Amino acid sequence: MEDKLKGQSLQSEAQGRYSIAELNSLSREEFVRIIGPVFENSPWIAETTWPKRPFAHLDQLHRVLCDTVRDAGEERQLALIRAHPDLVGQAALAGTLSAASNREQASAGLGRLTSDEITNFQRFNEAYHERFGFPFVICARRNKKEAILEAFPVRLQHSREAEIETALEEIGRIAYLRLQDIVQI
Repeated sequence: MEDKLKGQSLQSEAQGRYSIAELNSLSREEFVRIIGPVFENSPWIAETTWPKRPFAHLDQLHRVLCDTVRDAGEERQLALIRAHPDLVGQAALAGTLSAASNREQASAGLGRLTSDEITNFQRFNEAYHERFGFPFVICARRNKKEAILEAFPVRLQHSREAEIETALEEIGRIAYLRLQDIVQI
């Protein structure tokens, strides 16, 4: 059985998709390598979640990963939020986003902006950072550039506590979509 799972795991890796059984059978290091990128530059979430295996299905894996974030405390939560790049920020303009972030921003139409739209994003990013001390996070795959630009002024009216909660909810949405890209259903 173990040899069969190992063979399936090699095949899954080539395809970039894994069954829940394969994920459950991975070493801590392999689990972190595969699941770690689900949360932007925060492999500690996958590492902390690994001992909570086995997971019955994608939704349970996502829930346990999000529980890890929820239970981590504000300092680690803020570090997670701050690990996200600004939308149309320096990393995007310089082409240094993670592959996942690049695809997500492109799916929202953020790679095809006018100079006025770029200026608007930069102005909103600056105001948001100034008010909250962390980047504006929204699930770009579920929004288009117009909706994102409309969300900035609304969210700038929130309290810091409400924005931390909103950012973590958006990160959970991003993580779920990234997990769907990895996990065979």
